[in-house]
Amino acid sequence: MADNNVTTTTETTTTEAQPIKKDFWATYSKPIIYVGGAVIILIAGYFGYKKFVVEPKEIKANEAVFQAESLFDKMATTGFNKDSINIVLNGGTVDNANITGLLKIISTYSGTKAANRANYMVGAAYLQNKEFDKAIKYLNDFSSNGAYQLDIKKNILLGHAYAELKKTDDALSAYKKATTINDKDEALTADALIIAAAYAQSLGKKEDAISLYQKAKDNYPAFPAVQNGDVDKNLAVLGVTK
Repeated sequence: MADNNVTTTTETTTTEAQPIKKDFWATYSKPIIYVGGAVIILIAGYFGYKKFVVEPKEIKANEAVFQAESLFDKMATTGFNKDSINIVLNGGTVDNANITGLLKIISTYSGTKAANRANYMVGAAYLQNKEFDKAIKYLNDFSSNGAYQLDIKKNILLGHAYAELKKTDDALSAYKKATTINDKDEALTADALIIAAAYAQSLGKKEDAISLYQKAKDNYPAFPAVQNGDVDKNLAVLGVTK
């Protein structure tokens, strides 16, 4: 009897389960197929868009930005002047080479990597031109996309711009952010710490200044400002003599 009961129960369960599965497929097969087809179309459309729109746009953007980027790099090494800044921003001719201005690059090739880089260069150029609000706008529009060195530099430049506008809290916040992006970078991060500490000291924010100087001293002993004793001198001024 016990065996018969088990068999009956098993058969009942099996015969009841199958119609449920069949009904489910009958009810939902078309929506599933349609959604699957839509996803395939979207994926195909994305790759088509990337292949025939995005990639050519990126190529054109890189070609267009090359001359302005080269001039900017040269200025960053040899020094900025108003005439060159104007050409970098708005375009012009240098040594018989026609330069497309970075502002046009940003508007024409929005969404490209070249336009993103242009945001950084425009922000830096406006900072050199003492147009600090514009510098802040374009620097904030720039995304480092994991390039931590540019992220550190961006926040240092933002700190400078805010400091020039007397927005002291924003300036110190930007300088501090620059110190936290990559503590393994012994050059830029250490430099950011010294800048942030000196700025905090100038504002009379003693605790912040001590903390930042001390971090530079403890974590980056080979950094010139630490080695030559400048950090210790500033700490002594702040009352730290250890």
